[in-house]
Amino acid sequence: MAVPPSETESTENTTFLSQFYSHYLRNRIHALYPFFPKNFFSIFAIPFRSTPRRECLPLPLPSSSFDSPLLITKRSRVHGIVEGILERVLMNLHSVQKNLQFWQFRAKRSDSEKARFMIFERGPRAFVDETIKLLRGFTAQDSSSRSLCQSASDFIDERVAVLSSLRYSLATFLAQVYMEVDKVGEDLVANPETELPSLLVTISDLFSTIEASIGHLHAVRESDSSVDGTYSIPLLFEKVPKIHQEGSQWTECEIRNAINSIYQNLDKLDAYISLLVFKHRKPTKITQYWIHYTCGAVGLSVCSIWLLRHSRLVGSSDLDNWIQEAKNSTIGFFKNHVEQPILSIRDELFETFRKRHQGIMELEEVQLTSNSLHRMLLAFSEQAKGQNIPANASDQEMLEIVMDRYEKELMHPIQNLLNGELVRAILIQVQKLKLDTETAMLELNQILRANEINFAVLTALPAFFLSLLLIMVVRAWFKQDTKAEGRGRVARIQRRLLVAEIKKRIVRYQHYVEQGRERDAQCMFGLALYSLNRLYHSVKWHAEASGEWESLREDIVDLAAPGLQTSDKLSVISHMVTYDCLLPSQSRR
Repeated sequence: MAVPPSETESTENTTFLSQFYSHYLRNRIHALYPFFPKNFFSIFAIPFRSTPRRECLPLPLPSSSFDSPLLITKRSRVHGIVEGILERVLMNLHSVQKNLQFWQFRAKRSDSEKARFMIFERGPRAFVDETIKLLRGFTAQDSSSRSLCQSASDFIDERVAVLSSLRYSLATFLAQVYMEVDKVGEDLVANPETELPSLLVTISDLFSTIEASIGHLHAVRESDSSVDGTYSIPLLFEKVPKIHQEGSQWTECEIRNAINSIYQNLDKLDAYISLLVFKHRKPTKITQYWIHYTCGAVGLSVCSIWLLRHSRLVGSSDLDNWIQEAKNSTIGFFKNHVEQPILSIRDELFETFRKRHQGIMELEEVQLTSNSLHRMLLAFSEQAKGQNIPANASDQEMLEIVMDRYEKELMHPIQNLLNGELVRAILIQVQKLKLDTETAMLELNQILRANEINFAVLTALPAFFLSLLLIMVVRAWFKQDTKAEGRGRVARIQRRLLVAEIKKRIVRYQHYVEQGRERDAQCMFGLALYSLNRLYHSVKWHAEASGEWESLREDIVDLAAPGLQTSDKLSVISHMVTYDCLLPSQSRR
């Protein structure tokens, strides 16, 4: 079962310790009491093996496996045994694959990056040890940097080699079990009492095969190996007795003992794999970034001491004053950039009628000034011309008469100021200036009113951008885009990469089959099953939400079928990428 990285990292050590001490306790009790049955704990645990667990890749059994109620109990037992084996092997394979990918990525880096990893990313103890080695090398005038790069390459290559061997054997074992269940699936469903013993014997033989392939890893350890400690748990599986006669059937007690032996073998395999992975595991995030965390802890300590010196505990009111200032600044920011702009926009939108009414009154005042100027111009023009002027004469024409008379009056300003029309002409021009000023003010007032909403929106922009940033952060956290199970763009890319990985492994499987490399073909098929299991879990929730799960599940089962032709599987993959949960992005539909 493909466990998400966040879960496996936290449970890896707990799984190893529980399996290690249970194995140790069982051996110690058997050494003190030879007649004490070694499978006592397995027998005791049988009633609890039906606890609910995470669903793994569907088994290659006929779809009518559970239609008949007559044999449902026996079929459920068969289903539970096989599903338990696949689930635990997939879980171990995921743990190995996760650590192997880390070391393979490190192996591709440059020598300087490998040396940096050896010194700075393996914890404080490794930092001190490698620093001492470097100083000794410089003192002895030796090529310490070259030896550091070489030791880094050996350190990484050793882990890649061991984990690659584990992945190869586990993937092969997974493929063999899956193919065997696919081969006897129909007979196993039809006659579980007859076929189950044969299946158990075959699985026991497969355990012997994986024991021969990885059982030597506990003893293969060079004298200068970078792995701490020794492998204290040899891999020795229980044997299931063979069926000597054709058509012979086991008793219920023999079947139960064989099932217990299979579960014991699974426990031993889990303990062994957990130990090897624990010895060759990748550094944790805290170990890799211990310098950053250390600097952060030191900075936090200094900050805490500084805050303590300004707090009430030492009789200082600085911290309280700062908190009050921050509170006042926050309240002021909210009022100036959130509350007041919103109220201004509300007033502008909901009090438009009142503001328009005020604008009409101002327009009437301008019209009153204009009418007064027209009458003044009309009276002055009639007196200057000595004749009646039409009432509909334009102000511009009458203003020309005023200006002509004004120019003549200016020839004798003092005399005309007392006896002439100079003062009257000047007052008419003042009235004209007043009209122009009121007209300009009216236009300016209209422009300002038209932009009141814009000014209010501009004032609220800082709060808007701050809210938008907060929403984006919450959205990214809610979607959890870093995993294939997420709902964002990155999660969709991860799921499409899983589909591409499945396609590549299916093609390589067919290539190995054509070359006659049966063992490599089984390994590649097991890795394809592992990728299908990861895809199965990553798309299930999304496909159920979109109503595509039934069809997508059938496609995944078809891809896992050993008997389906490669060309048909490639056609299924080309069809799968059209599902909504596997599209590149929702905006590209």
